[in-house]
Amino acid sequence: MKYLVGIVGLIVFLVIAWLASNNKKQVKYRPVIVMLVLQFVLGFLLLNTGVGNFLIKGIANGFNHLLSYANSGVEFVFGNLVKHDQATFFLGVLMPIIFISALIGILQHWKILPFIVKWIGVLLSKVNGMGKLESYNAVASAILGQSEVFISVKKQLGRLPANRLYTLCASAMSTVSMSIVGSYMTLLQPRYVVTALVLNLFGGFIIASIINPYKVDPDEDILEVQEEEKQSFFEVLGEYIMDGFKVAITVAAMLIGFVAIIALINALFSGIIGISFQDLLGYIFAPFAFLMGVPWDEAVKAGSIMATKLVSNEFVAMTTLSQGHFSFSGRTTAIISVFLVSFANFSSIGIISGAVKGLHEKQGNVVAKFGLKLLFGATLVSFVSATIVGLIY
Repeated sequence: MKYLVGIVGLIVFLVIAWLASNNKKQVKYRPVIVMLVLQFVLGFLLLNTGVGNFLIKGIANGFNHLLSYANSGVEFVFGNLVKHDQATFFLGVLMPIIFISALIGILQHWKILPFIVKWIGVLLSKVNGMGKLESYNAVASAILGQSEVFISVKKQLGRLPANRLYTLCASAMSTVSMSIVGSYMTLLQPRYVVTALVLNLFGGFIIASIINPYKVDPDEDILEVQEEEKQSFFEVLGEYIMDGFKVAITVAAMLIGFVAIIALINALFSGIIGISFQDLLGYIFAPFAFLMGVPWDEAVKAGSIMATKLVSNEFVAMTTLSQGHFSFSGRTTAIISVFLVSFANFSSIGIISGAVKGLHEKQGNVVAKFGLKLLFGATLVSFVSATIVGLIY
Protein backbone atom coordinates (compact mmCIF):
# COMPACT_ATOMS: atom_id res chain seq x y z
CA MET A 1 0.00 0.00 0.00
CA LYS A 2 2.80 2.43 0.90
CA TYR A 3 4.34 1.95 -2.55
CA LEU A 4 1.06 2.67 -4.29
CA VAL A 5 0.47 5.84 -2.28
CA GLY A 6 4.07 6.98 -2.77
CA ILE A 7 3.99 6.43 -6.54
CA VAL A 8 0.66 8.26 -6.80
CA GLY A 9 2.08 11.07 -4.66
CA LEU A 10 5.20 11.40 -6.81
CA ILE A 11 3.08 11.52 -9.97
CA VAL A 12 0.77 14.13 -8.40
CA PHE A 13 3.68 16.42 -7.43
CA LEU A 14 5.26 16.13 -10.88
CA VAL A 15 1.92 16.78 -12.58
CA ILE A 16 1.40 19.87 -10.40
CA ALA A 17 4.79 21.11 -11.59
CA TRP A 18 3.85 20.35 -15.21
CA LEU A 19 0.54 22.23 -14.89
CA ALA A 20 2.47 25.28 -13.67
CA SER A 21 5.00 25.01 -16.51
CA ASN A 22 5.84 28.12 -18.55
CA ASN A 23 6.16 26.06 -21.72
CA LYS A 24 4.91 22.47 -21.56
CA LYS A 25 6.12 21.69 -25.08
CA GLN A 26 9.73 22.49 -24.21
CA VAL A 27 10.00 20.19 -21.18
CA LYS A 28 12.91 17.76 -21.65
CA TYR A 29 11.59 14.50 -20.25
CA ARG A 30 14.70 12.38 -20.72
CA PRO A 31 16.90 14.38 -18.26
CA VAL A 32 13.97 14.47 -15.81
CA ILE A 33 13.64 10.66 -15.90
CA VAL A 34 17.42 10.18 -15.60
CA MET A 35 17.58 12.47 -12.56
CA LEU A 36 14.59 10.76 -10.93
CA VAL A 37 16.34 7.40 -11.33
CA LEU A 38 19.51 8.92 -9.85
CA GLN A 39 17.51 10.17 -6.88
CA PHE A 40 16.15 6.68 -6.20
CA VAL A 41 19.55 5.03 -6.61
CA LEU A 42 21.47 7.53 -4.48
CA GLY A 43 18.73 7.69 -1.85
CA PHE A 44 18.65 3.89 -1.59
CA LEU A 45 22.46 3.70 -1.33
CA LEU A 46 22.57 6.31 1.42
CA LEU A 47 19.71 4.93 3.52
CA ASN A 48 19.72 1.18 2.92
CA THR A 49 23.26 -0.04 2.25
CA GLY A 50 26.41 -0.60 4.24
CA VAL A 51 28.34 1.73 1.93
CA GLY A 52 25.80 4.49 2.49
CA ASN A 53 25.83 3.97 6.24
CA PHE A 54 29.65 4.06 6.24
CA LEU A 55 29.67 7.27 4.20
CA ILE A 56 27.07 9.01 6.34
CA LYS A 57 28.76 7.85 9.52
CA GLY A 58 32.01 9.33 8.25
CA ILE A 59 30.35 12.65 7.40
CA ALA A 60 28.54 12.75 10.74
CA ASN A 61 31.74 11.97 12.64
CA GLY A 62 33.52 14.68 10.69
CA PHE A 63 30.92 17.25 11.65
CA ASN A 64 30.94 16.01 15.25
CA HIS A 65 34.67 16.64 15.40
CA LEU A 66 34.21 20.08 13.88
CA LEU A 67 31.47 20.90 16.40
CA SER A 68 33.72 19.76 19.25
CA TYR A 69 36.42 22.16 18.03
CA ALA A 70 33.79 24.89 17.72
CA ASN A 71 32.73 24.23 21.30
CA SER A 72 36.27 25.02 22.44
CA GLY A 73 35.78 28.58 21.25
CA VAL A 74 32.24 28.76 22.63
CA GLU A 75 33.36 27.48 26.04
CA PHE A 76 36.18 30.02 26.17
CA VAL A 77 33.72 32.90 25.68
CA PHE A 78 30.68 31.61 27.56
CA GLY A 79 32.39 29.44 30.17
CA ASN A 80 30.05 27.94 32.75
CA LEU A 81 26.95 28.45 30.61
CA VAL A 82 28.21 25.68 28.33
CA LYS A 83 29.53 23.47 31.12
CA HIS A 84 26.26 23.62 33.01
CA ASP A 85 24.32 22.90 29.81
CA GLN A 86 22.33 26.13 29.85
CA ALA A 87 21.17 27.99 26.74
CA THR A 88 22.08 24.86 24.79
CA PHE A 89 20.34 25.72 21.51
CA PHE A 90 22.01 29.09 21.03
CA LEU A 91 25.42 27.94 22.24
CA GLY A 92 25.43 24.35 21.02
CA VAL A 93 23.56 24.73 17.71
CA LEU A 94 23.98 28.30 16.47
CA MET A 95 27.37 29.44 17.72
CA PRO A 96 29.31 26.64 15.91
CA ILE A 97 28.09 28.19 12.63
CA ILE A 98 30.83 30.80 13.14
CA PHE A 99 33.58 28.16 13.09
CA ILE A 100 32.16 26.31 10.06
CA SER A 101 31.87 29.61 8.20
CA ALA A 102 35.52 30.35 9.00
CA LEU A 103 36.56 26.98 7.52
CA ILE A 104 34.60 27.70 4.34
CA GLY A 105 36.39 31.05 4.08
CA ILE A 106 39.79 29.32 4.36
CA LEU A 107 38.87 26.79 1.65
CA GLN A 108 37.60 29.63 -0.55
CA HIS A 109 40.82 31.62 -0.05
CA TRP A 110 42.97 28.62 -0.97
CA LYS A 111 40.86 28.11 -4.16
CA ILE A 112 39.93 24.57 -3.11
CA LEU A 113 36.16 25.05 -2.97
CA PRO A 114 35.87 27.10 -6.20
CA PHE A 115 37.73 24.36 -8.09
CA ILE A 116 35.55 21.55 -6.68
CA VAL A 117 32.29 23.44 -7.16
CA LYS A 118 33.07 24.49 -10.73
CA TRP A 119 33.92 21.02 -11.99
CA ILE A 120 31.08 19.27 -10.19
CA GLY A 121 28.81 21.82 -11.84
CA VAL A 122 30.28 21.08 -15.27
CA LEU A 123 29.73 17.33 -14.74
CA LEU A 124 26.15 17.89 -13.57
CA SER A 125 25.37 19.92 -16.69
CA LYS A 126 26.02 16.75 -18.72
CA VAL A 127 23.25 15.00 -16.77
CA ASN A 128 20.58 17.63 -16.22
CA GLY A 129 20.44 19.10 -19.73
CA MET A 130 20.85 22.61 -18.32
CA GLY A 131 23.57 25.22 -18.68
CA LYS A 132 26.91 25.18 -16.90
CA LEU A 133 25.94 28.32 -15.00
CA GLU A 134 22.79 26.70 -13.57
CA SER A 135 24.70 23.58 -12.55
CA TYR A 136 27.53 25.55 -10.96
CA ASN A 137 25.05 27.73 -9.08
CA ALA A 138 23.20 24.72 -7.61
CA VAL A 139 26.41 23.23 -6.19
CA ALA A 140 27.73 26.61 -5.04
CA SER A 141 24.44 27.34 -3.25
CA ALA A 142 24.91 24.22 -1.14
CA ILE A 143 28.34 25.49 -0.09
CA LEU A 144 28.04 29.26 0.14
CA GLY A 145 24.37 29.81 0.98
CA GLN A 146 21.34 31.29 -0.75
CA SER A 147 22.47 34.92 -0.69
CA GLU A 148 26.28 34.68 -0.89
CA VAL A 149 26.19 32.46 -3.99
CA PHE A 150 25.03 35.32 -6.22
CA ILE A 151 28.22 37.26 -5.51
CA SER A 152 30.18 34.56 -7.34
CA VAL A 153 28.09 35.03 -10.53
CA LYS A 154 27.46 38.78 -10.29
CA LYS A 155 29.21 39.44 -13.62
CA GLN A 156 26.47 37.49 -15.40
CA LEU A 157 23.39 38.58 -13.43
CA GLY A 158 22.65 41.58 -15.62
CA ARG A 159 22.76 39.50 -18.80
CA LEU A 160 20.46 36.71 -17.67
CA PRO A 161 16.89 36.41 -18.99
CA ALA A 162 14.15 35.90 -16.40
CA ASN A 163 13.87 32.15 -17.02
CA ARG A 164 17.54 31.45 -16.27
CA LEU A 165 17.44 33.79 -13.28
CA TYR A 166 14.48 31.81 -11.92
CA THR A 167 16.46 28.55 -12.09
CA LEU A 168 19.40 30.10 -10.24
CA CYS A 169 17.12 31.42 -7.48
CA ALA A 170 15.18 28.14 -7.27
CA SER A 171 18.43 26.23 -6.68
CA ALA A 172 19.40 28.66 -3.93
CA MET A 173 16.06 28.14 -2.15
CA SER A 174 16.00 24.35 -2.59
CA THR A 175 19.40 23.73 -1.03
CA VAL A 176 20.97 24.73 2.30
CA SER A 177 24.27 26.32 3.24
CA MET A 178 27.09 24.02 4.31
CA SER A 179 27.80 26.37 7.23
CA ILE A 180 24.59 25.31 8.97
CA VAL A 181 24.52 21.61 8.06
CA GLY A 182 26.29 20.77 11.30
CA SER A 183 23.58 22.63 13.21
CA TYR A 184 20.90 20.60 11.41
CA MET A 185 22.68 17.41 12.49
CA THR A 186 22.21 18.34 16.14
CA LEU A 187 18.43 18.45 15.57
CA LEU A 188 17.90 15.69 12.97
CA GLN A 189 19.59 12.36 12.28
CA PRO A 190 22.65 13.00 10.05
CA ARG A 191 21.62 10.37 7.49
CA TYR A 192 18.41 12.27 6.75
CA VAL A 193 20.29 15.56 6.41
CA VAL A 194 22.86 14.10 4.00
CA THR A 195 20.17 12.30 1.99
CA ALA A 196 18.15 15.50 1.69
CA LEU A 197 21.18 17.44 0.44
CA VAL A 198 21.76 14.94 -2.36
CA LEU A 199 18.10 14.52 -3.34
CA ASN A 200 17.36 18.24 -3.28
CA LEU A 201 20.28 18.97 -5.60
CA PHE A 202 18.75 16.79 -8.33
CA GLY A 203 15.18 17.65 -7.28
CA GLY A 204 15.87 21.32 -7.90
CA PHE A 205 16.93 20.53 -11.47
CA ILE A 206 13.89 18.28 -12.00
CA ILE A 207 11.28 20.81 -10.87
CA ALA A 208 12.99 23.75 -12.59
CA SER A 209 13.21 21.71 -15.82
CA ILE A 210 9.44 21.14 -15.70
CA ILE A 211 8.19 24.50 -14.40
CA ASN A 212 10.69 26.62 -16.26
CA PRO A 213 12.00 24.82 -19.38
CA TYR A 214 14.24 26.61 -21.87
CA LYS A 215 17.13 26.05 -24.22
CA VAL A 216 20.52 27.56 -23.52
CA ASP A 217 22.50 28.80 -26.51
CA PRO A 218 25.97 27.18 -26.28
CA ASP A 219 27.51 30.56 -27.15
CA GLU A 220 25.81 32.10 -24.10
CA ASP A 221 26.62 29.23 -21.75
CA ILE A 222 29.93 30.64 -20.55
CA LEU A 223 30.68 30.22 -16.88
CA GLU A 224 32.32 33.34 -15.46
CA VAL A 225 32.88 32.91 -11.76
CA GLN A 226 33.55 36.17 -9.99
CA GLU A 227 36.95 36.18 -8.31
CA GLU A 228 36.95 37.66 -4.85
CA GLU A 229 38.99 40.80 -4.35
CA LYS A 230 42.56 40.10 -3.34
CA GLN A 231 42.63 39.87 0.43
CA SER A 232 45.13 38.56 2.90
CA PHE A 233 44.45 35.27 4.67
CA PHE A 234 43.49 37.00 7.90
CA GLU A 235 41.21 39.50 6.14
CA VAL A 236 39.29 36.61 4.58
CA LEU A 237 39.22 34.71 7.87
CA GLY A 238 37.89 37.71 9.77
CA GLU A 239 35.26 38.40 7.12
CA TYR A 240 33.91 34.83 7.13
CA ILE A 241 33.94 34.70 10.93
CA MET A 242 31.76 37.82 11.02
CA ASP A 243 29.53 36.40 8.29
CA GLY A 244 29.03 33.26 10.39
CA PHE A 245 28.23 35.38 13.43
CA LYS A 246 25.64 37.37 11.45
CA VAL A 247 24.00 34.13 10.29
CA ALA A 248 23.87 32.76 13.85
CA ILE A 249 22.42 35.97 15.28
CA THR A 250 19.92 36.29 12.40
CA VAL A 251 18.69 32.71 12.93
CA ALA A 252 18.43 33.33 16.69
CA ALA A 253 16.41 36.52 16.12
CA MET A 254 14.13 34.75 13.63
CA LEU A 255 13.56 31.89 16.07
CA ILE A 256 12.70 34.24 18.93
CA GLY A 257 10.27 36.17 16.76
CA PHE A 258 8.61 33.29 14.96
CA VAL A 259 8.29 30.96 17.96
CA ALA A 260 6.74 33.77 20.00
CA ILE A 261 4.36 34.80 17.21
CA ILE A 262 3.28 31.20 16.59
CA ALA A 263 2.68 30.74 20.33
CA LEU A 264 0.51 33.88 20.36
CA ILE A 265 -1.45 32.86 17.26
CA ASN A 266 -1.92 29.33 18.66
CA ALA A 267 -3.37 30.80 21.86
CA LEU A 268 -5.71 33.11 19.93
CA PHE A 269 -6.97 30.34 17.68
CA SER A 270 -7.39 27.95 20.61
CA GLY A 271 -9.38 30.55 22.52
CA ILE A 272 -11.61 31.58 19.60
CA ILE A 273 -12.23 28.38 17.61
CA GLY A 274 -10.90 25.72 19.99
CA ILE A 275 -8.04 24.55 17.76
CA SER A 276 -4.48 25.88 17.53
CA PHE A 277 -3.18 27.58 14.40
CA GLN A 278 -0.58 24.83 13.87
CA ASP A 279 -3.22 22.12 14.18
CA LEU A 280 -5.36 23.96 11.63
CA LEU A 281 -2.43 24.12 9.22
CA GLY A 282 -1.85 20.44 9.94
CA TYR A 283 -5.29 19.56 8.54
CA ILE A 284 -4.56 21.64 5.42
CA PHE A 285 -1.20 19.95 4.83
CA ALA A 286 -2.29 16.46 5.89
CA PRO A 287 -3.23 15.31 2.34
CA PHE A 288 0.23 16.33 1.09
CA ALA A 289 1.89 14.50 3.99
CA PHE A 290 -0.20 11.42 3.15
CA LEU A 291 0.87 11.56 -0.51
CA MET A 292 4.50 11.74 0.66
CA GLY A 293 4.00 8.42 2.42
CA VAL A 294 3.05 9.45 5.96
CA PRO A 295 0.31 7.17 7.41
CA TRP A 296 -3.02 8.98 7.74
CA ASP A 297 -3.09 8.68 11.52
CA GLU A 298 0.16 10.70 11.63
CA ALA A 299 -0.55 13.00 8.67
CA VAL A 300 -2.17 15.89 10.57
CA LYS A 301 0.70 16.24 13.04
CA ALA A 302 3.22 15.82 10.23
CA GLY A 303 1.38 18.45 8.18
CA SER A 304 1.58 20.81 11.14
CA ILE A 305 5.38 20.59 11.20
CA MET A 306 5.60 20.98 7.42
CA ALA A 307 3.41 24.09 7.54
CA THR A 308 5.48 25.51 10.39
CA LYS A 309 8.56 25.30 8.19
CA LEU A 310 6.79 27.05 5.33
CA VAL A 311 5.40 29.98 7.33
CA SER A 312 8.44 30.43 9.61
CA ASN A 313 11.69 28.58 8.83
CA GLU A 314 13.28 25.15 8.96
CA PHE A 315 14.92 25.69 12.36
CA VAL A 316 11.57 26.32 14.06
CA ALA A 317 10.13 23.17 12.46
CA MET A 318 13.22 21.06 13.22
CA THR A 319 13.14 22.15 16.85
CA THR A 320 9.46 21.21 17.06
CA LEU A 321 10.19 17.78 15.57
CA SER A 322 13.29 17.15 17.73
CA GLN A 323 11.39 17.79 20.97
CA GLY A 324 9.87 14.33 20.53
CA HIS A 325 6.28 15.13 21.48
CA PHE A 326 4.75 13.42 18.44
CA SER A 327 5.91 9.78 18.74
CA PHE A 328 6.22 9.40 14.97
CA SER A 329 7.24 6.10 13.41
CA GLY A 330 10.79 5.87 12.04
CA ARG A 331 9.56 6.12 8.45
CA THR A 332 7.45 9.21 9.15
CA THR A 333 10.38 10.85 10.94
CA ALA A 334 12.59 10.15 7.90
CA ILE A 335 10.04 11.65 5.48
CA ILE A 336 9.46 14.81 7.52
CA SER A 337 13.16 15.27 8.25
CA VAL A 338 14.06 15.24 4.56
CA PHE A 339 11.19 17.64 3.81
CA LEU A 340 12.54 20.13 6.35
CA VAL A 341 16.08 20.34 4.97
CA SER A 342 15.76 23.31 2.59
CA PHE A 343 15.33 27.07 2.63
CA ALA A 344 11.81 26.87 1.13
CA ASN A 345 9.86 29.36 3.25
CA PHE A 346 8.35 32.81 2.87
CA SER A 347 11.26 34.67 4.46
CA SER A 348 13.64 33.24 1.84
CA ILE A 349 11.82 35.18 -0.89
CA GLY A 350 12.95 38.43 0.72
CA ILE A 351 16.46 37.12 1.41
CA ILE A 352 17.07 36.00 -2.19
CA SER A 353 15.47 39.00 -3.91
CA GLY A 354 17.37 41.31 -1.55
CA ALA A 355 20.67 39.57 -2.30
CA VAL A 356 20.16 39.87 -6.06
CA LYS A 357 18.93 43.47 -5.78
CA GLY A 358 22.05 44.40 -3.84
CA LEU A 359 24.11 43.28 -6.84
CA HIS A 360 21.76 44.32 -9.67
CA GLU A 361 18.68 46.38 -8.83
CA LYS A 362 16.69 45.60 -11.99
CA GLN A 363 17.20 41.85 -11.67
CA GLY A 364 16.30 42.04 -7.99
CA ASN A 365 12.90 43.46 -8.96
CA VAL A 366 12.47 40.60 -11.45
CA VAL A 367 13.13 38.05 -8.69
CA ALA A 368 10.63 39.78 -6.38
CA LYS A 369 7.93 39.44 -9.07
CA PHE A 370 8.27 35.65 -9.34
CA GLY A 371 8.89 35.22 -5.59
CA LEU A 372 5.78 33.14 -4.90
CA LYS A 373 6.44 30.89 -7.89
CA LEU A 374 9.96 30.47 -6.56
CA LEU A 375 8.62 29.27 -3.21
CA PHE A 376 6.09 27.05 -5.01
CA GLY A 377 8.85 25.31 -6.98
CA ALA A 378 11.21 24.92 -4.02
CA THR A 379 8.40 23.43 -1.92
CA LEU A 380 7.67 20.92 -4.69
CA VAL A 381 11.35 19.93 -4.57
CA SER A 382 10.94 19.12 -0.86
CA PHE A 383 7.75 17.16 -1.60
CA VAL A 384 9.49 15.08 -4.27
CA SER A 385 12.60 14.37 -2.14
CA ALA A 386 10.50 13.36 0.88
CA THR A 387 8.23 11.15 -1.27
CA ILE A 388 11.23 9.29 -2.69
CA VAL A 389 12.48 8.66 0.85
CA GLY A 390 9.03 7.33 1.74
CA LEU A 391 9.28 4.86 -1.15
CA ILE A 392 12.78 3.57 -0.43
CA TYR A 393 12.84 3.64 3.39
